[in-house]
Amino acid sequence: MADIIHLLTDAVANQIAAGEVIQRPASAVKELLENSIDAGATEVQLIVKDSGKTLIQITDNGCGMTPGDARMCFERHATSKIHDAGDLFAIRTLGFRGEALASIAAVAQVELKTRRMEDELGTRIDIEGSVFKGQRPDPCPPGTSILVKNLFFNVPARRSFLKSDSLELKHIQTEFYRVALVHHDVRMSFHHNGKLIHQLLPSNRMLRIISLMVSAYNERLVPIDQVTEALSITGFIGKPEFARKNRGEQYFFVNNRYIRHPYLSHSVESAYHELIPKDSVPSYFIYIDADPSTIDINIHPTKTEVNFLDTRVIYAVLKSAIRKALGIHNLTASIDFDVEASLDFGPRQQDRPIRNPFDRPESHFNPFETGTQVPPPRQKSRPPENWELLYDTSGVEIHPKAGSDQQETDALIPDESMPEVREIAFQVHGQ
Repeated sequence: MADIIHLLTDAVANQIAAGEVIQRPASAVKELLENSIDAGATEVQLIVKDSGKTLIQITDNGCGMTPGDARMCFERHATSKIHDAGDLFAIRTLGFRGEALASIAAVAQVELKTRRMEDELGTRIDIEGSVFKGQRPDPCPPGTSILVKNLFFNVPARRSFLKSDSLELKHIQTEFYRVALVHHDVRMSFHHNGKLIHQLLPSNRMLRIISLMVSAYNERLVPIDQVTEALSITGFIGKPEFARKNRGEQYFFVNNRYIRHPYLSHSVESAYHELIPKDSVPSYFIYIDADPSTIDINIHPTKTEVNFLDTRVIYAVLKSAIRKALGIHNLTASIDFDVEASLDFGPRQQDRPIRNPFDRPESHFNPFETGTQVPPPRQKSRPPENWELLYDTSGVEIHPKAGSDQQETDALIPDESMPEVREIAFQVHGQ
């Protein structure tokens, strides 16, 4: 019988791998944006047409690549981020698997232009469906520009599973937000079908959030800041009165990487217990910085799911940080007492002596007196004369306590000479 097991061709293997990494146009946008950030870019431009189905173009001013690196970056598992297995627990970059460009090139027509600052000429590479079409010098500006055209052109079944243009555009915008929110020092722009969607200038975190969301967020968020030996937690959380019905504005970032973590999400929601309705969820933008050796990010192809060495510690620290922030800004539930009218903290009149508002002046006012005059201080009452006679016991004979149980028992037996006691019945309210 002939052997039936054989190796897949590179084109088929790359398409299978692309199914895990590139699920929709937004997946390609995510990978390319992260590559630009890893290249040290300070300016990134995203251009899409037809919600990424026709064109995705990302241009940056990063470090660029040599002709050899430009050709090698499209090979599977080719990366400059790690060298051995130990580097997996010291990752600070966004990409490291070496699968993104190979997966994109397997299901699209790709054009790459890249040049280093010190080089006179750059390099252009054309790849179509994992098939290398050519490489030649190109007078491109420093940095990298990559065009992804006709995504899934050679996999029509997968292309048919794409949703409407509006929904696919929303997914692209979500990926753009996830990168822009954490890299607020990078100038970023987003165009769709020739229309400018976002133009973001370098700023701080709060201004970046306001630029992406709405200006009213300046009044909806409060800062959190908690530093421990194990990790640091910073960012912003929403005030309880602005809780939402959906989870669209919930962002976790660990070491500048967007993640999804249901356990940590539960920590945030438990900190809001009894502060928001049960069917509402808070908004938050939380940035966690921890030792890379305590995090495992190599558990999912898209790198949005991570494992922590001790998740319970992060859960407790995160909940404590949120409760602290809510308490500092007086957003936690409290008992409301009526303030006394005498506690007047208004502006002080000129030349008026300062007094402690909590000192009560001596007052002899009697609320039961009817008159406008304050009665004179009441004198201490003196005991009546001869009060000792009320307690004179000189004529009373006191017998010593009986010393036997029998005498005590006899004392409890009623004397026959005592008058008869009649039972008297009472009725109260007819009962």
